[in-house]
Amino acid sequence: MTGVVVVVAVLMAATVVGVWRRRRDGRLRAASAAPTGHAALDALGVRPGEVTLVQFSAPVCAPCRATRRVLEQVTGEVAGVRLLEVDAERHLDAVRALDVWRTPTVLLVDGAGRVVRRAAGVPARDELTAALRPLLAQARR
Repeated sequence: MTGVVVVVAVLMAATVVGVWRRRRDGRLRAASAAPTGHAALDALGVRPGEVTLVQFSAPVCAPCRATRRVLEQVTGEVAGVRLLEVDAERHLDAVRALDVWRTPTVLLVDGAGRVVRRAAGVPARDELTAALRPLLAQARR
């Protein structure tokens, strides 16, 4: 009987973790206010004055391909946004400096070169577009 209770408890815990991760996956969240990683962004090719989407990916990452498609759609629809894809395996220094823990991770960088939002997983196109519009308005000023 104890074995059945343990199995049920483990299954319930795994379900809770799975639901939590699914709800969080791909959501844009505010980035930390600390200005870390500025040099890393410069080294990756982020240019001042441009709103940039930086995608960290890996060659064996299937969700990275889906993320690339979403980001390409967004940059095609929203003028003034630059897309930069970074191979996480080849840029481990930037991965550490920018606190990237998994692929795909998407960073929204404003015109001042600050990471203002980030998403781990495949972001929703509409949420991404809505987050970019205010950044573009600020960059035009």
